[in-house]
Amino acid sequence: MSVKLDDKAQWLTNVRRVASLNFDDRPQGVEISLLVIHGISLPPGEFGSSCIEQLFCNALDPGAHPYFGEISELKVSAHLLIDRDGEIIQFVPFHKRAWHAGQSEFNGRENCNDFSIGIELEGADNVDYESAQYETLAQVIKELQRAWPQLTSENIRGHCHISPGRKTDPGPAFDWDRLDTMLDVFPP
Repeated sequence: MSVKLDDKAQWLTNVRRVASLNFDDRPQGVEISLLVIHGISLPPGEFGSSCIEQLFCNALDPGAHPYFGEISELKVSAHLLIDRDGEIIQFVPFHKRAWHAGQSEFNGRENCNDFSIGIELEGADNVDYESAQYETLAQVIKELQRAWPQLTSENIRGHCHISPGRKTDPGPAFDWDRLDTMLDVFPP
């Protein structure tokens, strides 16, 4: 799959779009300078349902699973979700602030949602991510780096790095070395 950014609309082309209401404007003058990688599965440890999409669209049925009662009222989103097959769903245009990081800090700056792009991978901390997810993620990152050159490897972090002690994703199963190698392979 080839992904391209529509610079004007701030959506990726050739991906499924599902508009979330859980976003707002970035603060005036704040530029994107961080990419945050997350891991999510709903129900926890299960893959292939539409529950993540439902969560990001405020449509998660609290009675469908015991865990959903705890999270169904959350107002959260990410810019992108990459499922186990490497397919992309975009929920929020990149120039808007998605609500993915929560209480967070990076390089002395708090509120990482203000200056970051959030990418969710369908997965769990201790379950290997799929090759298709790494391939798609690397292609997306390279395209985002074209638009925002400041998204260098030093500015690509996991949720665990910006919210230590509070978040663990994408977890120890995420292979950072593999991603770094793939980013070296894909041309800018």
